[in-house]
Amino acid sequence: MGGTQHVFDYLDAPSKPPPGLCVVFGDEDFLKRLALKALRTQLLANPEEPYARFEGNEADWRDVADEVSTASLFGGGAPRMVLVDEADKFVTRYRDRLEKLLAKPRGRGVMVLEVNTWLGTTRLYQQLEQHGLQIDCRPPRMVRGNRKVPDTQRVVAWLIAWADQRHQLKLSRPAAQLLMDLTRADFGRMDQELAKLGLFAGLGGSVAPKLVQEVTGGWKAQTSWELIDAACDGKASAALLQLDHLFQSGESPTSLFPQFSWSLRRFAAATRIYERAEREGRRMPLRKALEQAGFRPWPQNALERAEQQIKRMGRARTGQIFRWLLETDLALKGSHSAPHRARQLLELLILRLAEKATPAPGRPK
Repeated sequence: MGGTQHVFDYLDAPSKPPPGLCVVFGDEDFLKRLALKALRTQLLANPEEPYARFEGNEADWRDVADEVSTASLFGGGAPRMVLVDEADKFVTRYRDRLEKLLAKPRGRGVMVLEVNTWLGTTRLYQQLEQHGLQIDCRPPRMVRGNRKVPDTQRVVAWLIAWADQRHQLKLSRPAAQLLMDLTRADFGRMDQELAKLGLFAGLGGSVAPKLVQEVTGGWKAQTSWELIDAACDGKASAALLQLDHLFQSGESPTSLFPQFSWSLRRFAAATRIYERAEREGRRMPLRKALEQAGFRPWPQNALERAEQQIKRMGRARTGQIFRWLLETDLALKGSHSAPHRARQLLELLILRLAEKATPAPGRPK
C-alpha cells in the first residue's frame, strides 16, 4: 500500500515503497526514527547493512541521484536506499528534478527524504499521493466540526500497544492517559518514561496511574510547566511561589534549569524563524513559526496560549532568551554554583520573562 499514510498505520502494516521517491515528514523526531527503521527493514536485505546518507543542507543532486541508481553491493537484487536528512532545503533546490525522478525512476533504488514541512498543496505531494509513498510523522489529528484537533484517544491507544510491544508492559488506559498528559504528548519522552516504568513494574508487569504519578514526576513535573506558563503570562508572583514550592520539595536549581531552558528555547527559536521569514520577504503566520519551533497543539489550546504568550512578551524579550539562557548556564557552572546564588539566577530569569517589555532602540515591537 502506498500513497499517504500516518506513521501509526505504516508501522502496523509496513509496505515496500515503489522505486524512485519516498518522503518521511513531520515534527516528531521519535516517530520519524521508527518510520525510517521500518523502511530499512523493507528495502534492505539486511537492515543493519550500511546505506548512503546525505545531509540535506549540503547535498548535491548529482551525488544523491548517482547513489540511487547504483546497484546494491549486498543482497543480490535488493533495491538501493539513499537517505537525505533534513531535506527541506534540498527539496526547495531540486523540486523539478524530484518530480522527474518520481515520474521516471532511475533503476530500483529509493531516495528517502526526511523533511519537517511537507505541504499537501504542492504537485510533488499530489504525485506521491498517487504513485509513491509518504509517511506522516505528526501527532494524529481528527476532524471536529470545521477544524482539525489532536486525536488524543488514538495516541492513548498507540501508547498502550507500544508499551506492550516495545517494553513488555501492560499499561492501563487511565495510566496511558495520565502519562500522555504529564509528558504533554512528547513521543520521545513517553518512550523514555515507559522504560523507567519497566524498571519498577518488571517484565510483563502492569502499570496503573499511581505508578505513573510516582515515576514520571507527578506534581513536580506539572508545577514546572505551570511555573513557566505563569512567568510567560507575566505573573511573576505566582511563578516565584511555585519555584519556592519546588525548592522546598528538594529540587535543585541545576535540575530545574534544563526543564526551563527546554521550554523557553522554543519561544526564542520561534522568534528567529519569524524574523528570518520577514527578512526574506515572506509572510509567515506566528502560529506556524511556533509549530516549526516545536510547540504542539496539545494540551487543548496549547498553541493558542503560546501565541498569546509570545505576543505578550514581545520580540524585545523573546529575542534575548538565548542570551539569557547562556548567561544563566555559565553562571550556574561558575560564579553562582552555590545553591542560594543559583536560586537567585532562576528568580532573575523569571522576572525577566514576566516584566513589561521595553524594546531596544531600533528593534521592532
